[in-house]
Amino acid sequence: MSFKTNVPSQCFIEALEDSEVLLIQLHAIQKLNEFLPGGAAFYQAALQKSVAAKNQRIVSSLSATAEERYNDFLKKYPSLMQRVPQHMIASYLGITPETLSRIRKQQSHKQ
Repeated sequence: MSFKTNVPSQCFIEALEDSEVLLIQLHAIQKLNEFLPGGAAFYQAALQKSVAAKNQRIVSSLSATAEERYNDFLKKYPSLMQRVPQHMIASYLGITPETLSRIRKQQSHKQ
C-alpha cells in the first residue's frame, strides 16, 4: 500500500541473511507494464497472489490453534527452523517463544 500511496509503511522486512535488494519506483513499473507484453498481467497476478497469501495468514491467525499454525509453518518453510531464531518464528506465528517451545516439546514426545 505504501508503494501505491507514497506514504511510509507501517511494516518492515528484516533480512536475516545476506540479501540483494532491488529498488524500483512506481512510475518505472507503470512504464514496464506499458512496454512489456504481459507485464501488466504479471504484475496483477503477483499482487493477487500476495493478497491471497495475506488473507490466508489472517484467517489462520484468527481461526487456527497455535499448534496448527506451527505445523503449517513447518510444511511451508521446513528449512527455516534451523536458520531463524525461535523468538522470530514465534512472533511470526503470533505466539510467545515459551508457547512455541512447549509445542515443539510436545511434538518431539509424540514421535
